[in-house]
Amino acid sequence: MLDKVKMALRIVTNAYDDELVDLISAAEQDLGIAGVVLPASLDEICTRAIITYCKVNFGVPDDYDKLKRAYDEMKAQLVTATGYTTW
Repeated sequence: MLDKVKMALRIVTNAYDDELVDLISAAEQDLGIAGVVLPASLDEICTRAIITYCKVNFGVPDDYDKLKRAYDEMKAQLVTATGYTTW
């Protein structure tokens, strides 16, 4: 997952790995708090949600509001989709 996030953020150095690993964990926890149960093998929609969360929270993105809305929409869709919750 770290490599995918680094690629999406256009990061080629290892200098930010610790911060990115923390962001990935925070994304997983945020989705979990919302009721999303992530599959053991992450599918594309879960991967995209985690990457978007990292884009929102890494540095100060120029398009913060747009990215935040996109992440919130992905999270809402996962919460209501069959197979991503235990409800």
